[in-house]
Amino acid sequence: MKNTVTTFQQAKEKGEKLTMLTAYDYSMAKLIDEAGINSILVGDSLGNVMLGYEDTLSVTMEDMIHHGAAVARGAKNALVIIDMPFMSYQTSTYDALLNAGRLMKEGRANAVKLEGGTEVCPQIKAIVEAGIPVCAHIGLTPQSINAFGGFKVQGKTEDAAKKLIGDAKAVEEAGAFAVVLEGVPKKLADIITEKLVIPTIGIGAGNGCDGQVLVYQDMLGLFSDFTPKFVKRFADIGGIMKAAFAGYIDEVRSGAFPSKEHEYSMDDSVIEKLY
Repeated sequence: MKNTVTTFQQAKEKGEKLTMLTAYDYSMAKLIDEAGINSILVGDSLGNVMLGYEDTLSVTMEDMIHHGAAVARGAKNALVIIDMPFMSYQTSTYDALLNAGRLMKEGRANAVKLEGGTEVCPQIKAIVEAGIPVCAHIGLTPQSINAFGGFKVQGKTEDAAKKLIGDAKAVEEAGAFAVVLEGVPKKLADIITEKLVIPTIGIGAGNGCDGQVLVYQDMLGLFSDFTPKFVKRFADIGGIMKAAFAGYIDEVRSGAFPSKEHEYSMDDSVIEKLY
């Protein structure tokens, strides 16, 4: 059964935890979808894990549309959310609405996600009023890494905590159907989750949130450039892949692969006529 924004709200009301993982291509989206995930996020984290950028700031609308459409073709039941990349919504409400529309039409998204609190509420409101579901994202917002001075936990002081609570309430009032809380102390995330009607999705925000999201390369050991504290490795697929690659190299060099079972045959009488 297809997950929708209604599914998210019903889960919050029933106290059922929501599950979300990232994906950036058809094959992985299909596997994650078939596992029974509630939502797939086509994150601008693709800049780091797929394109090799040092941050997410260089990711373009074309990148998000290209990867988003591939994921949408593989996800039959998961709610597909596509990130709005840096400077695709900050410049104006008009730009935000135009680019959100492109992610829906060309990227085949079911919803879009953008970073920020009160300062982006006019954009959230305009996008929602156009019939496009919006997932908000507050706390450690990677697109603001330069303003934060690096990847730092947010909301640890009284003023910062009060601002995050205010941001959470504001994005809810603007019409967001859910909000991602990233890099937030657990007790603060618990308070925000209790105060909101809409579900919270945590990443580095403790288990009191209404759901969780991880980058799939992190939880499978496929990306080792940087591993945040909040990541749990559920399998070392990266190690398995490296062993498989090394085995392939060895067998090709030794002549063990391809063997007879991997070959095609033809009639010897035809071969004799070729000499």
